[in-house]
Amino acid sequence: VQYMIVIILGITIVFIIPRLTPIDPVQMTLQRMTAVAQQYMEPEELLRMKEDLIDLYGLRGSLFEQYLNFWKQLLRGNLGPSLANFPTPVVEIIATSLPWTATLLAVSTLLGWIIGNILGGIAGYFSEKKWAQGLSTIAMCIYPIPYYIMALTLVVLLCYVFSIFPLMGGHGIGLQPSFSWEFISSALTHSFLPAFSLIIIGIGRNFLFMRAITSTVVASDYVTYAEAAGVPQRKVLFQYVIRNSLLPQVTYLAMSLGGIFGGALVTEYVFSYPGLGRVLQIAILNGDFNLMMGIVFFSIIGVTTGALIIDLLYPLFDPRIRYK
Repeated sequence: VQYMIVIILGITIVFIIPRLTPIDPVQMTLQRMTAVAQQYMEPEELLRMKEDLIDLYGLRGSLFEQYLNFWKQLLRGNLGPSLANFPTPVVEIIATSLPWTATLLAVSTLLGWIIGNILGGIAGYFSEKKWAQGLSTIAMCIYPIPYYIMALTLVVLLCYVFSIFPLMGGHGIGLQPSFSWEFISSALTHSFLPAFSLIIIGIGRNFLFMRAITSTVVASDYVTYAEAAGVPQRKVLFQYVIRNSLLPQVTYLAMSLGGIFGGALVTEYVFSYPGLGRVLQIAILNGDFNLMMGIVFFSIIGVTTGALIIDLLYPLFDPRIRYK
């Protein structure tokens, strides 16, 4: 029930906000079409075209009537045509860009979470070691850095100064998406920097949270008893300390999905990565209501579904939930 409520409220807000902006998508489309045609059009012809565009973009009637019509079309899987890429359907544009964003987000989120938790757990257990304190200092420096600052830093260092990685795009020029090694290697090379910028931030945040949780777990009676009983230190670290510190981190993973998704969109724009971030930026500049709502609609579905899946996986991490 909460899952459905979040989706409905999110989509409702997404429907209302673009209509509060001063941009008139119908007028912008007319201006674009007349500029491309570069010829005079009769007023009656312009009026008929305007009426057709109003119906096509779902802007006919009151706001409530538009809202009901929007849900009818949405339930049919019809998000309308893109205004900036008329008459290409929004669903087609999103279907082309979504795999790039989904892959980038999944890889960067999981790697940042796994690496950050392991390093944070180890540093929290060996908190008196100098190397653990050094890792904590580095993580505290990384934690407050915004996604776009990290992305711009990597662009300057690894694209302009050292020229190791390509500056923009998702693959080499002239390559068509396929399962060939040429395309896969090119896609991996182009996606390394966008993914690396997200992974670094993810490692820093998860490291600090895991270290704080681990420092509390280390002082627990069962850990003290295990160490006194001569249990191997490696087993104490991974099966007693890190394992019992993971549950709050699983909760944080669910809560941070939205922020990570927003960071992925900003990072895609910086690197001109062919994902939803680049498409969303173009849609905003062109007042493309349909495309904006379509992208955010899939974002809401993806983030809420991810959080729901993590909630359902809690019993795998905490047997107490399963037994209850």
